Amino acid sequence: MVETFLFVYGTLRAGFDGPMARRLRREARHVGPARATGALYWVADYPGFVPEGDGRVAGDLFALDNAAATLGWLDLYEECAPSFPAPHEYRRERMAVAGPEGPVEAWVYVYARATAGLERIISGDFLSDGQSG
Repeated sequence: MVETFLFVYGTLRAGFDGPMARRLRREARHVGPARATGALYWVADYPGFVPEGDGRVAGDLFALDNAAATLGWLDLYEECAPSFPAPHEYRRERMAVAGPEGPVEAWVYVYARATAGLERIISGDFLSDGQSG
């Protein structure tokens, strides 16, 4: 059986103490730290990831036990489920990330709007950058 992975970089990270991060930790197995190629931007008090450039974005890799259920509530949380009016702020896509055991394909919530005017998180790490814009 092929595992379904999720890469998270913001308020769903293992080191973040929000209600959705706690829910994800209850429903999925934390595989470990991971990195993706791209950039992070402050959207509000949360980050947006865009797979552009050659920057490194720190995050966490989770293995989803019940991928359909978990991705369903995450799509609602990220407001990219079909029930939300377009254009969505995020889109869910599969991409290669560097996990603790090497590269894997994982679902990632990608920021889907223009980044002009947004402040870049230069460190690429939401948790080490003060968790505020």
